[in-house]
Amino acid sequence: MKNGESIEIEVDLPVSMDAAWQAITDPERMRQWYFPMLPDFKAEVGFSVEFNVECEGRIFLHQWEVLDLEAGRRIVYSWRYGGVPGDSKVSWELAESGEGSRLTFAHTATESFDTDDPLFSRESCQAGWEYFLNGQLPAFLDKN
Repeated sequence: MKNGESIEIEVDLPVSMDAAWQAITDPERMRQWYFPMLPDFKAEVGFSVEFNVECEGRIFLHQWEVLDLEAGRRIVYSWRYGGVPGDSKVSWELAESGEGSRLTFAHTATESFDTDDPLFSRESCQAGWEYFLNGQLPAFLDKN
């Protein structure tokens, strides 16, 4: 992803805002649909975490830091990869919608990632977020 590029996804969820908030901020729940190897997570400004993720035979050190928070409604954290040039932020915002809630998600590059690496292309990132937000998260919420 290049500086300024953004991926935006809206998802209607069949659960309350509180249940959706727990799914996107509680580490136990996050491990079930997002990153099983996540060591910890706290919805607190300044909280940071690092963990390794394997993708296509390569290991990527994920580095997050919570930047902004409106408890129960909105969380923003930085998203970097250790040893890889580039920086970005992800934002998750919840609102009431019908009998459930709506998640508005954005992943925005604030400093370009390696554009020669197909894993950092906008298309690859879009596919990853579609997998998580339109597949994994709704499936998790349906079971819980």
